[in-house]
Amino acid sequence: MTFRLRAVRALVLLAGFYLMGVVLLAAMAVLDWLLVTRLFTARAAWFEGGVLTVTVLLAVAILRGMFAFLRAGRLRPVPHGVAVTPQDQPELWEQVCAAAEVTGERPPDELYLVAEVNAGVAEQSRLLGLLSGRRRMFLGLPLLAGLTVPRLRAVLAHEFGHYGNLDTRLGGVTMRGREAVLHTVEVFREGSTQLHYAIGALYIGYARMFLRTSQSVARHQELAADQVAARHAGRDATAAALRTLPVLDAAHTHYLEMYAAMGGPLGALPPVGEVHGGFRRLLAARTGERLAALSAGQRPPRPHRYDSHPPTAERIALIEELPADDRTDGSADEPAALTLLHEPDRVFAALEARTLPHEAVRLRRMSWDDLVMARAVADAEGWSRPLRLAVARTLRSAAQVADGAALARRGAPAEKVEDAELPGLEEVLDAFDRGLLWMEVADRIPKPTQAARLTGASARNFIRPRVFDGLAGMIHLRLTGTGHAAPDIAWSGQPGLTLPEAWEKDMDDALDAAVADTPDTAPLRALLAGTHRVSA
Repeated sequence: MTFRLRAVRALVLLAGFYLMGVVLLAAMAVLDWLLVTRLFTARAAWFEGGVLTVTVLLAVAILRGMFAFLRAGRLRPVPHGVAVTPQDQPELWEQVCAAAEVTGERPPDELYLVAEVNAGVAEQSRLLGLLSGRRRMFLGLPLLAGLTVPRLRAVLAHEFGHYGNLDTRLGGVTMRGREAVLHTVEVFREGSTQLHYAIGALYIGYARMFLRTSQSVARHQELAADQVAARHAGRDATAAALRTLPVLDAAHTHYLEMYAAMGGPLGALPPVGEVHGGFRRLLAARTGERLAALSAGQRPPRPHRYDSHPPTAERIALIEELPADDRTDGSADEPAALTLLHEPDRVFAALEARTLPHEAVRLRRMSWDDLVMARAVADAEGWSRPLRLAVARTLRSAAQVADGAALARRGAPAEKVEDAELPGLEEVLDAFDRGLLWMEVADRIPKPTQAARLTGASARNFIRPRVFDGLAGMIHLRLTGTGHAAPDIAWSGQPGLTLPEAWEKDMDDALDAAVADTPDTAPLRALLAGTHRVSA
């Protein structure tokens, strides 16, 4: 079957999806008419009344579905995006309009900037996508920060290519129809009655048949859109854009988790505009190889069964088979697409105001350095607290024994220790020197139930990393308190503290010695003494 015939078949099935409700309603109307005028008898009145009731309920479910048909493709408000007009951002709109023109499509009526590594076009379609309407485009600010202008051109042309009749006049209709069918199926999945679910199952089955039938048309349309993008932006830039998108997505996820959410436990946020705007700083600080490392080893998300996108590797291979043109990617010399924006800081701040929850208004704002320092202190306190509590309880127990008090039974509830009673670093090291670490302290550090039965070397090896972290946390608190640790946002690495050179070089070895089977705190005390001399 030729591609054109497959597109015609998909169009017929799409019309059938819309008309199925009309046929079902007509069939039930005929059945009810026959029951009332031809088959009604007093003896079977209860049965016929039940049938009429069921058909009415089914009709309500079908009408609800048909109303969903009419609303399929309706454009909803965009609460998490910033609308920009041609007057606001003329250079960006110029690129968008040029990409629409090359595909033979009209430009969007609205353009929204969003906080995703994504671009897309949505359309106010009618009759399940058979008729087009108002058009809206979404562009992710992280995408603009990570793509060059030629690569952005390729992405824009591809998105408009979804709606263009590239290889057949029915290609764009099929793509709109698939979106409308998926929307309608989701409406039926939200049914509130068993009859609604029953009718929904019928439509879902038909939708699956339509999506399977139109899959080849949709994939062909995707590949045709890639060809248009290559003609508009250049072969190399289009292939490079496809390679860059998964890298940018992984980098953006890393940024949100490591940087933007850094102040979450503290009830704090980065400076205004930096919740999303900081991503461009991470991109500027990392080479292509370091960015690619963030996505290395990650499995790509499992595609939807009816996803119209062919595998990325296949798409890139087909693009690279195109004849070479005189437009190289030239990513090192090309500006970032973010340069198309006027006053990008203002745009980032506006997007932040649209995406943050209302409760965020009450959160305090901190500079990146202050945020790193506050988070480092909070983390250090969290790491060190279990160790300090265990040492405090051990010392209290030892004092009770020395005073002749009865030794608390093992497993008895621990007495509450106030923060003012928590020992300092020197007291913890003294307890280690007295041999209390593996005799008493380790048993008082919380551990999972499964590990509570471990003994000997197994128990020590399980708890040793927690003791190491607790001691490291106390050292970080000491160095920050004395001004010897500085915050480092480390856009090219991992945010944290910068320690004095001697500590950076020897701290891990000194900690290993302090938490060994036979603790030796001398190296750690030597480092502390050196810090005291510098302070003096």
